[in-house]
Amino acid sequence: MTDMVRKAISVGKFKSYHSSRHGFMVHGDSLSLMKEMADESVDLIMTSPPFGLVRKKSYGNVDAEKYVAWFRDFGVQFRRILKPAGSLVIDIGGAWVPGQPTRSLYHFELLIMLCKDPEIQFHLAQEFFWWNPAKLPTPAEWVNIRRIRVKDAVNCVWWLSKTPWPKACNKRVLTPYSTSMNTLLKNGYKAKLRPSGHDISDKFSIDNGAAIPPNLIAVPNTESNSYYLRYCQGKGYMPHPARFPAALPEFFVRMLTDREDVVFDPFGGSCVTGEVCERLRRKWVCCDLDEGYLKAAVGRFERGNVKDLKPAKSSSYSLCHPAVLWNGDDPEKLSKDGGRQRPKRSPAATTPKGREECRRFVQQRLLKP
Repeated sequence: MTDMVRKAISVGKFKSYHSSRHGFMVHGDSLSLMKEMADESVDLIMTSPPFGLVRKKSYGNVDAEKYVAWFRDFGVQFRRILKPAGSLVIDIGGAWVPGQPTRSLYHFELLIMLCKDPEIQFHLAQEFFWWNPAKLPTPAEWVNIRRIRVKDAVNCVWWLSKTPWPKACNKRVLTPYSTSMNTLLKNGYKAKLRPSGHDISDKFSIDNGAAIPPNLIAVPNTESNSYYLRYCQGKGYMPHPARFPAALPEFFVRMLTDREDVVFDPFGGSCVTGEVCERLRRKWVCCDLDEGYLKAAVGRFERGNVKDLKPAKSSSYSLCHPAVLWNGDDPEKLSKDGGRQRPKRSPAATTPKGREECRRFVQQRLLKP
C-alpha cells in the first residue's frame, strides 16, 4: 500500500490487516472505525450488511425486529463520512415473519429511517433489484410443500445520496441492445404518439451503440470454483457464506466513482468490494469483525496484479412470460384455509408418475397455438 492511499483514507488508531496497491483491510468494529475517519472523506459506501433474517447465521445477523434501531448509528456515520456528491449503496435481502407466510418490512423500514431520520436524511436516488437467476426455491415450507408462495429471488438494493445530485453516469454500465431493438434500428421506426401517451420521437431510432440498463440487475450467485474458494480450501479457511457476486458492486463502483476515488465497505466479509476496487483502481477500505473471514479474503490479493484479471464473460438471462402455461382450466382448487393446514402427502409432481404428467402437461401447453 502506498503512502498516498494511507493519507487519502485516514483510519486513526486502526491498523491495516492486509494492504494492496490501492487499499487495505481493517479488522475491527466498523462503527468505531468510522468515528476515526474524517468528515466527507468517502466517495462511495458499497456494502451488504448482515440481513435481518429469522434464522441466525454464522456471520452474525441481527433480528429483523431490532434491525432498524441497530443500524441507525451506522447511518449517522455514513452521512458524516460521505462527500457531498457521494453515494451509499446497500444490498439487503428480505425476511419472512417467523412461523407464517408473510414478509417482514424491516428492509423498507430501514430505507424510511435512513431518509426520514433528522440526523441522517439521505435521498433515495433510485431503488434497484438484484435478481439471482440461480436462487433456490425457498422457503421450502411455503414454496415447495404447501405451494402458497413463489420463490424469493430478488434482493433490494438501495442507492442513497446526501444530495439529490450525486455524481453518476449510466454510460459506464450500458448493456447490448436486444434483438428486437436491433431489428428496429435496422428497419426504422415511425415516430408517433403511443396509446399510453408517450410521444416517441424520431430520436428513438438513433443507434447509440448500447442500451441503458434497467434497475433490475440479473446476476447469478453461482461461485463454486473461484480462486478465492480454492485458496480457502488450500488454507483450511471457512469461506464467507454470504458473498455477493463481484458484478453487483462493480456495477455501482463503475457508475458512481472515478479512478482514485475512495470506496468503503463497512461489512467487508470476504472483501469482494475491495477486489473490484483494486481492479478498477479505486482507493478502498474493507472492515470486518471476523478475523477468519479477513484471513480468507487475503487470497483475493495474492495472485499477482489484480487489475489484470479478466472480466466475467457476458451472458443474458430470460424470464418466461407468466401466461405461457395459462391455457385451459386451473390444475387444482385453491385451499380454503390459505394453506394453513399442512398437506399430508407430497404434491403429485414429486412422484415418477406425477413428474411425467407434469412434463406432458407443459409440452402440450407450449406446443398449443
